[in-house]
Amino acid sequence: MNELGRRGAAADRLRGGLGGDRLDVVILGLSITSSWGNGHATTYRALVRGLAERGHRVLFLERDVPWYAANRDLPSPPYGRTALYRSLAELRHVHGGALREADLVVVGSYVPDGADALRLVLELARGTTAFYDIDTPVTLASLRRGRCAYLDAALVPALDLYLSFTGGPTLARVERELGAPLARALYCSADPEVHRPSHVASRWDLGYVGTYSADRQPALERLLLGPARRRPRSRFAVAGPQYPRELRWPRNVDRIDHLPPGDHARFYAAQRFTLNVTRADMVRAGWSPSVRLFEAAACGTPVISDPWPGLDVFFEPGRELLVARGAEDVLRVLRGIGEDERRALGARARRRVLAQHTAAHRAAELERFVREARDRLARLRRRPEGARPAAG
Repeated sequence: MNELGRRGAAADRLRGGLGGDRLDVVILGLSITSSWGNGHATTYRALVRGLAERGHRVLFLERDVPWYAANRDLPSPPYGRTALYRSLAELRHVHGGALREADLVVVGSYVPDGADALRLVLELARGTTAFYDIDTPVTLASLRRGRCAYLDAALVPALDLYLSFTGGPTLARVERELGAPLARALYCSADPEVHRPSHVASRWDLGYVGTYSADRQPALERLLLGPARRRPRSRFAVAGPQYPRELRWPRNVDRIDHLPPGDHARFYAAQRFTLNVTRADMVRAGWSPSVRLFEAAACGTPVISDPWPGLDVFFEPGRELLVARGAEDVLRVLRGIGEDERRALGARARRRVLAQHTAAHRAAELERFVREARDRLARLRRRPEGARPAAG
C-alpha cells in the first residue's frame, strides 16, 4: 500500500473510531514498568490510564532491557495491556498484527533502536502514526549533530502526528525543519488518583526529586544545596538515582537514591516547598513543563521553580507557584512565607492542575489531535491530482 493509500485507510478507520467508539492504540515507549532513571514511565502510566478510562484499548510495548528488568516498580500496570519484547524481529513477528490493526500507533523518544522501530511501524501500520517526543529540545539538538539514535529525521514527514513535550515556537520549528505534517504539544500531567494531598508530618523545608543530569546540576546547586549550606538548621532532601558518588552533600540534605512514583505524593507532602529545576535544553526552548510541576501541585505542595519562557502558561507566578533565580530568592521564601500563605499557594496550584493538567485532559487532547490528523488525511484524499497539499 502506498503512503497516500495507507493514510486514506487510516482516515476511513478513524471516521468511526472517534465518533464514540473505542480506539485500538499501540504505544512503543521507553518504559512503563520501571521509573528507574527516567521520567517517561510516570507520563506513560498517566496517559494510558487516561485513555483506558475513556474507553480505549491500549497495548503498551516495552523493550525488555536489563537495567529496567532489575528495577520494575510496576511490572504489571493495572490499566491497558503491557507486553515486553526483546528485539525488533520479535516486535515484527509477535506484535506485527497489533501494529497493523491499531487505529493509532505511537512511538516514543529514547526507545531502543527507536528509528528502526519507527521504520517498522510506518511499514506495517494502517492507522494513524505518531512520534511522541518526551525530549524534544534534546532530540532537535541531537538531530543537528547527526547523533540521534532513536529518530531518523527522514521518517518525520511520513508521520501523521508529531507529539511534543515542548510547546510554544518549537512546534512550528518541528514542522518547518523536520517536515512534520502536524506538530502538537502533548505535555505531561498528574494523575489525581495518585497525586493528591496526604496528611504527613512536615519533615523537610525544601526537597527535590529527579534523576541526576549534568546540565541540571548547577541549578540544583544554586537553588537547593546553596541554601542548605547557608541555613544549616533547616532540612532538605534530594531523591533520585545516578548522582555521582563524589558529590559532597551538606549534612542537612537527606539523600534518597530512588523514589518509586507511588511514594511521590508522600514525599511531596513531607516538604514545606518542593523545587523544580529544568534541563538547559528545555530552558532554552521554553514551554517544557516537568512532570514534577504537575505532580507536586496536584499534591498541594507549593513549588519553587527556576524561570523559563512559557512557565506562566501553566501556572501564574506569585500566585500558583514561586520563581527563584538564585539562593537568596529561595532563602527569602523559606524565611518569609507563613503557613497560611503557603497552604493557599499550594491549594491554588492544585486547582489549576485539576482544571487543566490531569491524565484525563491529556487523553482528550490526544483524541483531538488524532481527529485533526484524520481530517487532514481526508483532505489529502479529496485533493485533485497534482495539487499542492494544504499547509499544516
